[in-house]
Amino acid sequence: MNLLTQNSKLKRTSKELGLRVFNFGIPAYKSASGKLTCPFADECVKFCYAKKGAYIWSNVQPAFEKRYQLTKTDEFVESMIDEIIKKRPDYIRVHDSGDYYSKKYLNKWIMIAELHPEVKFYSYTNCVNMLKNVDLPDNYDIIFSDSGKQKHMIDQTIDRHTKIFDSQDELMSNGYIDASKIDLYATKWFNKDNINVGLIAH
Repeated sequence: MNLLTQNSKLKRTSKELGLRVFNFGIPAYKSASGKLTCPFADECVKFCYAKKGAYIWSNVQPAFEKRYQLTKTDEFVESMIDEIIKKRPDYIRVHDSGDYYSKKYLNKWIMIAELHPEVKFYSYTNCVNMLKNVDLPDNYDIIFSDSGKQKHMIDQTIDRHTKIFDSQDELMSNGYIDASKIDLYATKWFNKDNINVGLIAH
């Protein structure tokens, strides 16, 4: 099973920056059995890119489900470590689809990051409360999504966060970084001083 893949945006990011950038995804919003994989999703469900296009192809959905089932097992950490050794990523976007559905699951990713300090990990997430109350290693970055049930908990003066805009002009006029095409522009490693990350709706 391929655990680390590349969507079109990360292929573009890798090519533009000369880096090895991969993503890990699980089902968007709900698993096949109806379990919530994005427990604090709200208005973002309406325009979620992971619920359309290539993400809903018949060969893609079962792969997301298999990864999700693996994350619930004790073998997940070891399997991901093997994948990292094989693919040698510079960056891993945790969840181009899905989110941290439990604290236990989040802790597995923290363990993986601590075991591989040479790799940088990052996520967009609606799990604001969970992530505000956990110590992350230096090689882990979180971007809060301003479209979930816990968006009221985001302090936009200090928390790296993202907003969806209808156009680049609107994005820029509000003082946001455009990370629509190059994903890593959203992270602390590429934009240390500006925590306002903008994405254009698609």
